[in-house]
Amino acid sequence: MSVQIIPMIDILIVLLIFFITSTHFKKPRDVMRIELPTVREVPSDKVIEQRSVIAVDAAGNVSLDSLAVPEGLLESYLTAYRKQNPGRKLELEADRQLPLERLLGVWDALTKAGIEIKDVPARIRLPEKGKPSGP
Repeated sequence: MSVQIIPMIDILIVLLIFFITSTHFKKPRDVMRIELPTVREVPSDKVIEQRSVIAVDAAGNVSLDSLAVPEGLLESYLTAYRKQNPGRKLELEADRQLPLERLLGVWDALTKAGIEIKDVPARIRLPEKGKPSGP
């Protein structure tokens, strides 16, 4: 008994051609860049209400009224702040290069501390003139 190789090679060639033509190669996924909208500030001498500032820089460092907040403790700081200053409102000042994930983390900490996100207006800090805007 002998094995016939020629028909087997023909079948393998047909299968090889089929797999080559029907294979879709994956392309690397592009990262979607999101630019947050900005508004130009209008100079005014009148202060409507005094707000405390939650500042977040491009590296993700958070400060509450110039007090640096350690990583992961923003919710605790906001809860304590709310107890000490019950009537004072907050304002978020975020860097333009801030990753969206970090901004969502700040909003999550605000929600967990019992502060409505809609009550915390956000300002986007643009890079200063003459300084590089990032990578």
